[in-house]
Amino acid sequence: MTTRTPPGTARTAVAFALITAAALGLTACAGGDPATAPAGAAAAKGGLPTEDVVAAVTRNEAAAKLLPADVRQRGSLTLAASVGTPPSSAYLPDGKTVVGVDADFSAAVAKALGLELKREVVGFEAILPALGSGKYDVGTGNFGVTEERRKTIDFVTYVNDGQGFASRADSPLKAVTDLTQLCGLKVAVNAGTTFERTLEKNKGRCAAAGKQPYEVNVYSETGAIWMSLRQGRSDVVMNTINGVRYAVTQQKDVKFLNEYRRLDVGFAFKKGTPLAPAFQAAVNGLKADGTYDRILRKWGVTASGIATSRISPPELPAPEK
Repeated sequence: MTTRTPPGTARTAVAFALITAAALGLTACAGGDPATAPAGAAAAKGGLPTEDVVAAVTRNEAAAKLLPADVRQRGSLTLAASVGTPPSSAYLPDGKTVVGVDADFSAAVAKALGLELKREVVGFEAILPALGSGKYDVGTGNFGVTEERRKTIDFVTYVNDGQGFASRADSPLKAVTDLTQLCGLKVAVNAGTTFERTLEKNKGRCAAAGKQPYEVNVYSETGAIWMSLRQGRSDVVMNTINGVRYAVTQQKDVKFLNEYRRLDVGFAFKKGTPLAPAFQAAVNGLKADGTYDRILRKWGVTASGIATSRISPPELPAPEK
């Protein structure tokens, strides 16, 4: 596998790692459920697991036969990867090596298909448009399957994650089961995400309830949303369920509130891609040979396992509140 870093990204990667380290504090767990943290996270005081659970993967001939002829001939895939929300994706301390659930599944599928994976780190917001233009073959970034995205993107699912909330430990919030509980508060989210869209779509609920609207604080880097929470510039963080669960095990005085909704997560492709059947077969092959479960156990996200990989399934229903 090769990883190409665009000009300037190496410096950004190191800076982001430092921001994230500062934001998370890299301390022992002060809240959340330690059982959901990635393997060895607490013991390593913020370290990320480095066990190689992909090395034993062998070529899946049946899946490889489903590849388009031109892809088989060139023997490689270009992958656009968003990095920054562990355990889905993160950099090791060298600021270059990408690890996480997404990285392991990408590497495992590529090995099963007998392809070299050429990864390029790309900003989250840029990946889906770039897939549509044909710049990359596939993208990863914990992309939840939504009806809006299915109009222009094909997905091959490999885990189930979704939307969760966290707050400072002294917050009176215990769980956010109704978005009107956020009225009058400042909520930190990443740009271009389902979190941002969910909050913007439902802003009118506060006015309908006769309450002050909530404020959506949008940040381009995950470390920044946690920094805003710790510094009091935001009251609540909305992020991936696995990302929030992991983050609260790494910093003091922050608590996991609850899961708000679940979404299937998948490899993203240009609409109409001929690659989807091969990827689906490869993921299901990883389930059959045990690699799938090893990846989930490594990152402490066994609750995100799916029964079978699907191609662009319908969006899971959203809460009514």
